[in-house]
Amino acid sequence: MENKILAKERKFHDIWASTIDIEGIRVVDYFESCTAPENRFILKQMGNLIDKHLLDLGCGAGENSVYFAKKGARCLATDYSPGMVDVAVNLAAKNSVKIEGKIMDAMALEFPNNTFDFVYASNLLHHLPDPKLAIREIHRVLKPGGKACFWDPLKHNPVINVYRRIATKVRTEDETPLDINIIDFVKSLYSQTAYDTFWLATLGIFIGFYLIEKVDPNQERYWKKIIIEHQRLEAIYSRLERLDVVLKKLPLMKRFAWNLAVVATK
Repeated sequence: MENKILAKERKFHDIWASTIDIEGIRVVDYFESCTAPENRFILKQMGNLIDKHLLDLGCGAGENSVYFAKKGARCLATDYSPGMVDVAVNLAAKNSVKIEGKIMDAMALEFPNNTFDFVYASNLLHHLPDPKLAIREIHRVLKPGGKACFWDPLKHNPVINVYRRIATKVRTEDETPLDINIIDFVKSLYSQTAYDTFWLATLGIFIGFYLIEKVDPNQERYWKKIIIEHQRLEAIYSRLERLDVVLKKLPLMKRFAWNLAVVATK
């Protein structure tokens, strides 16, 4: 029997997929813009991608798979939402690259052990009933020396938690942001683990969206808006990011960031 949480996730993301206009997606912005610090961190750890076998887990609209394919990786895009897999494959075609798409449960991967050089997952784990099970599966399907690359929201920041309570129509009710202590679990499985957290003072941009620009968080996804409008936001983001660097040096402050990014080597 299908897990009830996964069934609701599939329905939500299939509906979202039906509204996506791939003509408006600039793939490079999701990895190289100022407001994509998680992916900028991950890219620094990944190295050469040419001919590497990469699994994009929870591929969504496919921005990640397409970006990596453009860098020379052989990408397999999986998602529990058939609609999102279709969008990802179509986005690849629009960008003149080829990816393979499959519908799959991230907690029960249909691949042999030691298959991939990289497994990448963005904003996936907090949607799953058991994120640790997915992390174990990622470890299993990675080749020795392969890298698990993922980023997800954390649960500790009170400002972003207020946003979550307001933005109920653009997120699923069962999603559960991660605890920073998930890092200890990752370290117990992998030989090396690099991580950082992002968006502390920089969350002031979200406050500006809501209080100054009056952007309805149920009409526009703020986490998409920061990418789409990165050029407009660059000056303020850069100033606030410098402050974040200082804040993260203070005891316990890293846990109060919005997102956690991890690169772990098997």
